[in-house]
Amino acid sequence: MTLKLFLVAGEPSGDSLGAAMMSAISKSEGDVQFAGVGGPEMEAAGLKSIFDYSELSVMGIVEVIPKLPGLLRRLRETASSACRSGSAAMVTIDSPDFCLRVAKRVKAKGADFPIVHYVSPSVWAWRPGRAALLSRTVDHVLSILPFEPDLLRGMGIESTFVGHPAADRPVLSPKDLEAVRSRLRIPDGRPLLCVLPGSRNSEVSLLEPVFRNAAFQFLQHEPQFQLVVPAAPAVAMRLRTAMADWPPGTILLDSATMSRGDADLEKSAVMQMADIALAASGTVVLELAVACTPMVAAYDLNWVSRQIVGSMLRVDTVNLVNLVTGTRVVPEFLGKNCRADLLCNGLRELANDAGERDRQIRCFADTLDRLGGGGKRPGELAADAVLSIIRQSRPVRRQRSQPGHSG
Repeated sequence: MTLKLFLVAGEPSGDSLGAAMMSAISKSEGDVQFAGVGGPEMEAAGLKSIFDYSELSVMGIVEVIPKLPGLLRRLRETASSACRSGSAAMVTIDSPDFCLRVAKRVKAKGADFPIVHYVSPSVWAWRPGRAALLSRTVDHVLSILPFEPDLLRGMGIESTFVGHPAADRPVLSPKDLEAVRSRLRIPDGRPLLCVLPGSRNSEVSLLEPVFRNAAFQFLQHEPQFQLVVPAAPAVAMRLRTAMADWPPGTILLDSATMSRGDADLEKSAVMQMADIALAASGTVVLELAVACTPMVAAYDLNWVSRQIVGSMLRVDTVNLVNLVTGTRVVPEFLGKNCRADLLCNGLRELANDAGERDRQIRCFADTLDRLGGGGKRPGELAADAVLSIIRQSRPVRRQRSQPGHSG
């Protein structure tokens, strides 16, 4: 009998998580049919997306407003498709502003399948009201941070830790690194600064000018450094245009001109070769941790969004290395402190303080150890959890389908 699953992912990180989970489910179950919303990786794993998922990738409160009519239309379309799909379960992946609203609508329509949300919203960091929405709209949360399940259970939400995908990233060999260095024509021994201004257009529009000015200032003091800017697929065109204003000689890794495999390899190689990095706070922080590359992190939002988010923020850092280890080892500049002069000073201190770099690297090892899944890969653990939830729900579903049942 064919196992049908409805999946929803709204951005590249969710697309990667979904694809790994889908591959593991297909390997375990064999005959599986996937429907829903996803990107190129999920489509390669067998999903036919009902629309282009890039329409959902937007950050910030003010930034959402002009896209709201289209987002609401896609929300209704996604929920209706889920209810008609005949699926054994729906799995929404990250993108909580969209996904939890889809789940709420599906739940309200009385869909007779479990709803699983993969990647817990940061209810411990801000917007704690999302916990109430989670408990009303999803049956289980797959968490990628080790401290989340206990916190969520304390809020009445069932949760399973499935490991973080960053802990599963391979480390490239010296031969791979040398091949990329040669291809990019970076002389041996020249130090590298890797600059990562975000993977969404809304992020890059705010962070790229600040990161660019910080890089200019840094090179005035440390001209020996080579700048390399890896561009995520969604922002490659924007960064390609912006490169005209960057310091001469800056190398752009343009993922739009490469295959996905080559783009991932070059990005991983550059992060591993880099001596230091300047990064938008987010998943890429953990990718740098895998690469053992000390970093300065920063993030900002539109001014109005910043005021609203700032009033709800419950932690003083959003950097995952800091959060997982309970330290503040990675310098982070948020909101009004996301300024080129402060970022430049942070990079200079890091470039010239071997002890500080070593402290970060020791914390990276601790972070990745805590994020591991105990031998299985995150996609496999997520697949195991979803299949277990489906098996547990089937007796309940049969009971509900009986005529005259009052539950």
